[in-house]
Amino acid sequence: MDFKVAVAQIDIVLGDPDQNYQTVEKEIKAAAQAGADVVVFPEMWNTGYALTELARLADQDGWRTKQLLAKAAKENQIAVVGGSVATVRAGGKFYNTTYVYDETGQLVGSYDKVHLFGLMHEDQFIQAGDHGNVFELKGVKSASFICYDLRFPEWFRTVAKQGVDVIYVPAEWPTPRVEQWEALVKARAIENQAFVVAVNRVGHDAENSYSGHSLIVDPLGNVIANAGEKAGLTIAELDLDQLKAVRGPIPVFKDRRPELYD
Repeated sequence: MDFKVAVAQIDIVLGDPDQNYQTVEKEIKAAAQAGADVVVFPEMWNTGYALTELARLADQDGWRTKQLLAKAAKENQIAVVGGSVATVRAGGKFYNTTYVYDETGQLVGSYDKVHLFGLMHEDQFIQAGDHGNVFELKGVKSASFICYDLRFPEWFRTVAKQGVDVIYVPAEWPTPRVEQWEALVKARAIENQAFVVAVNRVGHDAENSYSGHSLIVDPLGNVIANAGEKAGLTIAELDLDQLKAVRGPIPVFKDRRPELYD
């Protein structure tokens, strides 16, 4: 079975949700016209890391984001892994949140980033999530994480052992650590015997630069597609039949010794 994935490697305008929502809506339409089954976006695309301005910018209960993604998914008949956005909920608490929609415009998954990145002061403004996100898109069992989560293999394994075939990782991963990004994406694919679709942004904000290198990686760690350093769509087909061939000879989930782990 083939599954066509579109990576939307976009620039994000810091502190300008109106412009960013327009960009995402346009990219969803373009991915659908290209025949993709699903389109995936980077992290915090509605505001960028404008953390000190979240009281003004964050999406109340994710309402605007959910309305846009549901409508665009349904109208274009394409599934959307909505990267992540800054949201605010009861009590004025902020979250870094992913919403996932199927091609009918139904919400099938949501996720609050579990591991908050202190180096970019995220932990000073945002609340950590406390649950995983496993869902199906067109019959493909999938999961999503966000950026810094990539450095915690135990969290990926906790979720992936539920039988996940495709893992999505939206990110704002700065340029100085892009080599680590590529190494970690490949490692998460190999150790969990799953496809990993990892989407980074391009451009700049007040403190960081981002050079893209969004990756689509197969269960053996081979790079199917690398989006390079420019904004735009990158599309690749996942051969899901490859999963059986990889998992059969090396049954890592069956061979685990969890009684020896933390």
